[in-house]
Amino acid sequence: MKAILISRIDRPDVLDYAVEIERLLLSYGYHVALEGSTAIALGRDGEGEWLDETDADIVVAVGGDGTVLLAVRRMKRQIPIIGINKGHVGFLADLESSEAQAFFRDLQRKMRLEMRMRIALSAGGEPLGTALNEAVIVTERPAKMLRFTVVIDGIEVEEFRADGLVIATPTGSTAYAMSGGGPIVDPKFDGFLLVPLAPYMLSSRPHLIESSRDLRIKLESDKPAQLVFDGRGSTTLMDGLDISVKRADAPAIFIDAGKNFFLKVREKLHSL
Repeated sequence: MKAILISRIDRPDVLDYAVEIERLLLSYGYHVALEGSTAIALGRDGEGEWLDETDADIVVAVGGDGTVLLAVRRMKRQIPIIGINKGHVGFLADLESSEAQAFFRDLQRKMRLEMRMRIALSAGGEPLGTALNEAVIVTERPAKMLRFTVVIDGIEVEEFRADGLVIATPTGSTAYAMSGGGPIVDPKFDGFLLVPLAPYMLSSRPHLIESSRDLRIKLESDKPAQLVFDGRGSTTLMDGLDISVKRADAPAIFIDAGKNFFLKVREKLHSL
């Protein structure tokens, strides 16, 4: 089995731990490649492979949720991924350091996979991007509100003003959407979560929408707005844009570490 190892690169202690994981995998008979930016950070430039070109069977991400999201974003084809938590909450990084040795020892004999829905946004038939956690539309100017209209199956179901809008997957319900007041959603649910950010009217509430419905978001504001996917990069949006929200063709593929979702909620989130 071939593993490609990607690490958070801005913390020397995490990079050192990634080297430990590399040695562990090699000792268990894995073929191991370093992801390109990780190889560069370790001073091993010529040894790197890029995630959009690799033929690896699995991806091992050392860091926090951001490292997992970055890895999923960089994949041209979705490869089974497992994260080792060296960040803060680590909701997507299922393994703790103490669990890695036993987990990778047994992984080549049995590997269970879990599919996680991603969302794809487009406008006028042109793709805007994909996200595993969320796409966020926010105002460029502090204290200036945007106006949104939510259209479901051709019906305008709500119009509201807010600082922004989080369009999240069930996986992303425990991220930005939750901090914006959205509910925690079982990741097995197949749908979209809409959470207005600081809405002007108290009646503007989160919506949970099944993914087979035709969902569009109309941005109707003369104020500049930015679209951000999974916390990285931004695209300027124009007034009057009609954004289509769909389930992405290829889901993210997680290696199941045997962690119950609701137990993780209790252990990781209720202690914050």
